[in-house]
Amino acid sequence: MTETTKQLPAPIANEQPARPKVWPVWVIAIIALISVALLALWNWQQWNDHQATLQRLSSLQQDTAQLEQLYGASGSQQGQRLQSLEDKLSSQRELIATQQRQIDHNARELLEAGNRTRTDWLLAEAEYLLRIANQRLMIEKDIRGALSALEAADEVLTESDDIGIYPVRQQLAREILTLKGISSVDRTGLYLTLEAAIDSVHQLTDQALISEQAPGFLASSQAEDSTEASEEPGMLAKAWKKFKSTLMQVVVVRRLDESVKPLLSPDQSAYARLNMQLMLEEAEMAVLRGNQALYERSLIKAQAAVNDWYDASNPRVSALSNTLEELSTRNVAPDLPDISKSLDLLKQRLAGRLDKGDEEDQADNGGDDS
Repeated sequence: MTETTKQLPAPIANEQPARPKVWPVWVIAIIALISVALLALWNWQQWNDHQATLQRLSSLQQDTAQLEQLYGASGSQQGQRLQSLEDKLSSQRELIATQQRQIDHNARELLEAGNRTRTDWLLAEAEYLLRIANQRLMIEKDIRGALSALEAADEVLTESDDIGIYPVRQQLAREILTLKGISSVDRTGLYLTLEAAIDSVHQLTDQALISEQAPGFLASSQAEDSTEASEEPGMLAKAWKKFKSTLMQVVVVRRLDESVKPLLSPDQSAYARLNMQLMLEEAEMAVLRGNQALYERSLIKAQAAVNDWYDASNPRVSALSNTLEELSTRNVAPDLPDISKSLDLLKQRLAGRLDKGDEEDQADNGGDDS
């Protein structure tokens, strides 16, 4: 037994397995968590810094835009001020140049005036009068004024001792004779006559209208009233007269054997007066402008209106009709002659005297130099 026991294998002891070490994993996990937290904190800080940077950048951009607008506005204002100053400077330069030219012109005029004789002054005055005569005749159509100016110019030329003005006076005499042969137009008188006619139209009452005096209107009824009033005196006659007057306002008796024009309303009466006024005012405008065709046409229309709308038996209407008929025979635009030839001849004479004076001055200066 002992030997049996010795021959049996030795018993093997049961060894416990080694427990794994976990603490390094926890250390690594904690370190990783700390690293992640630190990284997240760092990223959050960087994001905040980035946002702050973006805000600063946007504020800087806004400030830059405001500065650019401010500088642009100030620059445009400065440009406008500079442009206005340049405009003022150019205007001042032009004014100075104009004044310099005026001074030079006045100096030349004074020098020439010192060399002029009495004949030169008379010829200059005659030229001015001839210019006035041409203006009066061609623009204002004033024959009397033009004739007076021509006669005054001839009187001035009479006082001159210049022999070269003979052709001027010869042409001037022809023009004066031509103007004397033209019947002058009294435009002021015609205008005032037409104004009086307009006032007369406004003074005409409704009784002057043709409708109020038309034949056949109320004539028989008025005759019956007069006869019955004389035959039937008393209360009955008065009542009958009142009844007939009321009936006359409703019923109008017309005679068919005579031409009768319709009654005019107050608006038509006013229209008739205004129509006459417009026609006469048109005739006034034609007188002032010297338009013969318009003048005659206006008076013809006015006469037709008087014959159509007004009663010819009225004294004022007949006077107005006679006035219009008399005015229609007037000539407001006579044929005007050309009176500019004398002025042209005088200008040529003045230019010849001026050239002659210059030649004499040059000759005197040449003699002095020699």
